[in-house]
Amino acid sequence: AEARGGEAPVAVEAETSMAVGRAATRRERTTSEPIELKLSTPAEECLLGPACWMWDYLRRSGASGFFLPLSGGADSAAVAAIVYTMCRLAHAEHEAGDNPAVTKVVMRLMKGEPCPSPEALCGAVLHTCYMGTSNSSAATLDRAKSLAGRIGSYHTNANIDAMVVAVMQVFRACTGRSPVFTSAGGTAREDLALQNIQARLRMVLAYMMAQLLPWCRGRDGFLLVLGSGNVDECLRGYLTKYDCSSADLNPIGSISKVDLKAMLREAAARYGIETLSEIVSAPPTAELRPNSGAQEHSQTDEDDMGMTYEELGIFGRLRKIDHCGPVSMYRRLLSIWPELTAKEVADKVMRFFFYYSINRHKMTTVTPSYHAENYSPDDNRFDLRPFVYDASWSWQREALNNLVELETPGLV
Repeated sequence: AEARGGEAPVAVEAETSMAVGRAATRRERTTSEPIELKLSTPAEECLLGPACWMWDYLRRSGASGFFLPLSGGADSAAVAAIVYTMCRLAHAEHEAGDNPAVTKVVMRLMKGEPCPSPEALCGAVLHTCYMGTSNSSAATLDRAKSLAGRIGSYHTNANIDAMVVAVMQVFRACTGRSPVFTSAGGTAREDLALQNIQARLRMVLAYMMAQLLPWCRGRDGFLLVLGSGNVDECLRGYLTKYDCSSADLNPIGSISKVDLKAMLREAAARYGIETLSEIVSAPPTAELRPNSGAQEHSQTDEDDMGMTYEELGIFGRLRKIDHCGPVSMYRRLLSIWPELTAKEVADKVMRFFFYYSINRHKMTTVTPSYHAENYSPDDNRFDLRPFVYDASWSWQREALNNLVELETPGLV
């Protein structure tokens, strides 16, 4: 304005405040103390993240708690540890008394009774059941009982052999045939069917228990059924469709087996639960075939799958994050696994893609899970690839054979 010869602008001083509706006081205008940044380890994130997610779901749904088939293995133990962590976090907020929203939910879950400890809250919220058969081992039974007692869950034992026998009697009456395990001279098809019926009956019983356990305890409300299938097994398809992987929520559905074991070690050290350390050290097993009589079951997951959980984690990242098919995955793995021959790498790749292909249909019904990895096999939300593939992968198999010949001079 002065440059144009006009009047200089008039400066108007006005008191300003970030407060709404009134002027801020001197104290309100000062900045707060800096908050220390807390970076969690991956194991801590796997423990704390799903715990907060489950509390929010429990609060929003109005459910009275959770039901979890507790097998004594790593996966269901990880889910139990997450629920226990949720109870510890909620109890701490309730005790502090400065979060009325949390206190309101705690009082609803406790039915107005006092909440003296996280274990008391866990006893009101978490209902666990060991669903054993004649194929189950004493080791998993003991570990499930010990873990449930330590975290305070409302625990029961159910032998489901009578359910299996009843279904087999119906099948025999309908067909006149009686399948047997391979160890008794049966075929692989018979063996798999006998394993699957045990797994599926556990899911049926789980939903009945979730509906009626509150009634058995003289309480109202309903329970949400928790699944316990990890991301590696979902990717490989190493699960029975509509078994205990079918549930209302799955806290570990996008967490790898390697990360789950790290999380269990974190929980064991953080809470002083020795049983969790024992579970990490035990070989993973489905316990669906007759046992050899040993304390630990002779059937192991990695033998059944034909690959290790570490390998599955690598396959998953290459397939889901890097979008590798058989040929590009083979090329990447040659440098990742230099100790293996080219043919061994190719065989592992094709074995993975075969089972990945024939089991993709299972992902169309997978239970909603906490999203923790950069990849997830959840077909409905995170993986929109086809769920039906030609499992022969004929073009890719021929290309791999040609590449193996180039890497292996003299191979016929």
